[in-house]
Amino acid sequence: MLRIITLNLNGIRSAWRKGAHQWLAAQSADVVCLQELKAQLPDLSEDMRQPEGFHAFYHCAEKKGYSGVGLWCREEPDDVVEGIGEREFDAEGRYLRADFGNLSVISLYVPSGSSSPERQEAKFRFLDLLFPHLVALRASGRNIVICADWNIAHQEIDLKNWRSNQKNSGFLPEERAWVGRALEAGWVDAFRKLHPEATETAYTWWSNRGQAWAKNVGWRLDYQLVTPSLAEKAVEARVFKDQRFSDHAPLSIDYSL
Repeated sequence: MLRIITLNLNGIRSAWRKGAHQWLAAQSADVVCLQELKAQLPDLSEDMRQPEGFHAFYHCAEKKGYSGVGLWCREEPDDVVEGIGEREFDAEGRYLRADFGNLSVISLYVPSGSSSPERQEAKFRFLDLLFPHLVALRASGRNIVICADWNIAHQEIDLKNWRSNQKNSGFLPEERAWVGRALEAGWVDAFRKLHPEATETAYTWWSNRGQAWAKNVGWRLDYQLVTPSLAEKAVEARVFKDQRFSDHAPLSIDYSL
């Protein structure tokens, strides 16, 4: 069994104080993909840099307190690739890949466009850059899992208030169409394969405004997109909500290998 967990931490130090590392350590995960570290390596405590039982790798943003992705791996990878090859976004720490034989696991953090029109344009640039990369990965013949905070809700069932969000970043027609193109290119949304009709139980992010968490006014922003051969082996997917470490919830998927 291969267990992969993805979690946007909204700050690794904040999530640590809320017990994220203790929960993750107890999950028997083979790979943990982390997004939005909001820290650089000198900011990390020893147990963050090297969590017990894992080989840990980080791609931090150059800007302090911003972005950044990480991978915790039970087995030492054959290779680790940091960055997607584009200076603008590699400086923001958005892509980290670990290879294990014919398996690759990627932790990815797609920019949010909600803060300004300029950041929305940056998000579109990132998606334009990422798509041919996804096509090349799909054509490689490898088994691949891309764990990401995509910052996109693909379908109406992926967020509570879809009608009022159709002109907002994260549910724009262009963004939703991009996810559709990725699926048409052969990627599989592993959670949706297992739970095609799930609504409220599928949400992975809640605004800190109002009572979004209490009322479960959420969005499904965190997906594991996988190659078809792995999708066929996805057997269980869970969003953990019993304890809150971040404005996102962990998504755990088991694959029978």
